[in-house]
Amino acid sequence: MVTKQVRDDLPENADLRRADSLAREIFSDVANKWALLIIEALGEGTLRFSELRDEVEGVSHKMLTQNLRMLERNGLVDRKVHPTVPPKVEYTLTEPGRALRTTVDLICGWTHQYLGHIESARGRFDA
Repeated sequence: MVTKQVRDDLPENADLRRADSLAREIFSDVANKWALLIIEALGEGTLRFSELRDEVEGVSHKMLTQNLRMLERNGLVDRKVHPTVPPKVEYTLTEPGRALRTTVDLICGWTHQYLGHIESARGRFDA
C-alpha cells in the first residue's frame, strides 16, 4: 500500500501516514465525490460554472463553489474571469489536474467493472 511505503527522498510533509502532512491534506481534498466528478467533467474541456453544475448532477451551488475553490487552491483547476457584463467565468484543468484525471478515469472504470459484483454483495449483506 502506498501509505505504508517509506521513502527517504521525500520530506516529512509527503508522508500520508502523518496526520499533519500536506500530502494527507491534499489527498483528503481531492478524494471526495464532488472533486472527483468535477475533475472528470473538466477532463472534457473548459466549462463555465453553470455548465459544470449541469454536468455534475446533484451538486449544489455551494458545494460546487467550495470544491472549485479547493481545486484552484491546490493548483488543479485554472479559473479565468472574462471582463464582460455579467462576468464570464471559465474553469479548466491544469497539467497536474489532467494527470489526476487519468487516475479518476481508472476509478470510474473500476466502478463500472465491479458495479454488478458490489450490487450483488450489498444484496447478500442487506438480506
